[in-house]
Amino acid sequence: MTVDRRSVLRSASRLAALSAAGGLVVACGGPSDGHGAHGPSVAARPQPEHLTESPSPSASASPSPSPSATPFALPPLAADTPQEVVTGPRSRPQLALTFHGQGDPAIATALLEAAEQRGARLTVLAVGSWLDEQPQIAQRILSGGHELGNHTQNHLDICSMRPEQAHEEIAQCAQRLQRLTGSIGRWFRPSAAQYANAMVKEQAQQVGYAHVLSFDVDPRDYADPGADAVTRRVLKSAAAGSVVALHMGHPGTVTALPAILDGLAGQGLHAVTASELCA
Repeated sequence: MTVDRRSVLRSASRLAALSAAGGLVVACGGPSDGHGAHGPSVAARPQPEHLTESPSPSASASPSPSPSATPFALPPLAADTPQEVVTGPRSRPQLALTFHGQGDPAIATALLEAAEQRGARLTVLAVGSWLDEQPQIAQRILSGGHELGNHTQNHLDICSMRPEQAHEEIAQCAQRLQRLTGSIGRWFRPSAAQYANAMVKEQAQQVGYAHVLSFDVDPRDYADPGADAVTRRVLKSAAAGSVVALHMGHPGTVTALPAILDGLAGQGLHAVTASELCA
């Protein structure tokens, strides 16, 4: 798949139509096989309030979601899912393709369409300032059956912040998600870091995120090495249970995605949301 001026304009037009129409998100789930993600287990806990019909306390001050916003049901996670997920179970032929949500919405829409054409579901960790600029993209992501989470408000080095600053970065993005979709989402991913330190994990929990989503495969597509390099790196490193970190807003990643999905299918692997991976 290539991205030229005409395809980007067509994607932008489709994006405008979709955002005007809104959309419903299909609830997805699957039985737990009893094997949580690798890493230290945490005790089973009730689902956070933001995953039920009542809004979470951290986002209660946010405006009500728009009439087209439909809160979506998420599959319950396995009881031994760790606080910070790096990989999912290695026993099932699934993996998660996760995307840092930022950049040109037309390119983001082209990427979503490429995934949907092959039946793949993605997980997008959105930057709050991106949602401020492109509020329609939240419903576009969800309407395609994908999952939406929190990647801080301004995409700064969160692990180096004071606790109150880190809390504000997480909470501001959560408020945007709540306003636009009716949910703050299940996953938080720290900005400018692969792993969250203890302070960031604590602040994320205070906002309402029981789990942090890390990754084990990083093809460094943000450096724009070219579609062939991105494809090769993902297919070389990804395996069952992998969480792959990719980025929206990069044309090379859009071009690479069909070949990535086809190559994964050839290995017997299918891309699911992070929640499905850890269910």
